This record gives sequence, C-alpha cells and structure tokens, in this order.
Amino acid sequence: MKFDLRFIAASTAISIAALGAGSHALAQQKAQKKGEFATKEEAQTMVKKGIAFIKKEGKDKGYAEITNKKGQFNDRDLYLVVYGLDGVVRAHGANEKMVSQNLMDLKDVDGKAFVKERVELAHSKGTFWQEYKFTNPISKKIEPKLAYCEKLEDTAVCGGVYKH
Repeated sequence: MKFDLRFIAASTAISIAALGAGSHALAQQKAQKKGEFATKEEAQTMVKKGIAFIKKEGKDKGYAEITNKKGQFNDRDLYLVVYGLDGVVRAHGANEKMVSQNLMDLKDVDGKAFVKERVELAHSKGTFWQEYKFTNPISKKIEPKLAYCEKLEDTAVCGGVYKH
C-alpha cells in the first residue's frame, strides 16, 4: 500500500510537471507566433489607440491605464508614455516612478537630450519618429529605440520599439 501511494504521488507530480511544461511551451509558441518584439506598426497602432482612449475616457483614466503595467497599453517591450510639452511625464507604461517628473533635461547614454527633442518635434511636426537609447523593460539593457509620437493637445503620446 505504501508503494502504491508513493507511486501515485510520483505519477501525480510528473503529470503536474508535464502540464506546467506544456503550458510554458504553449506560451512560448504564442510569443513566437505573435513576435517576441513589437513592430513599428504595432507601436503606431498602440499610440493611436492610446490617444482614442484618452479622448474617450479623459486624461485621468487614460493616464492611469497607460501607467498600468498590466493594462492594455503594455505589450512585451512596447508600452506608451505621455510627456507634457513642458517635459513633465503624465503617464509611463514601464516606470510609474517617472510620472510627475520633469525630464526635460534627461539625456540618453550618448548625451542626446531626447525629451527636449521630443517636445520640440511635437511642436514643429506633431507626428514623428524619434531615435534614442533607453532601457528595454524585457532585457533590462540600454538599447537603441525608435519611438512613434503624436501630439495630443499639450502632450506627446509615444510608443517605441527596440532595435534588435
């Protein structure tokens, strides 16, 4: 009887491990099918959806949803950020600690004042792509990034892709 219970326990553990491995494999297949990294098209689509959400639901709800790491505006290495044209972060999908911070003088590792440039591009172009370097939330490494931004009233709503 003891042998049978151990055998049943071992069989159950193996079955549970197999199920876990199977679900992990399915998650990997899903990520591969969808693509491990976001595309430029996905960044543009997410920015447009973010703007539509802010317009429909209002700034408070919109900024809260964008800052929510488990929300609809955070997918793999793609997330939205909203900068006021004064350089103050209104929403940040990768780092909520940046919200309410004035980052106008923030520079990337190459010394590029990308927030200042973003504000200037929002004023002059309204819709634009911007290159700079930033920490990838998946790899935790500083990587080249290409952000798509659209001006919305007194803000720039942006979503970027990391160049691999």
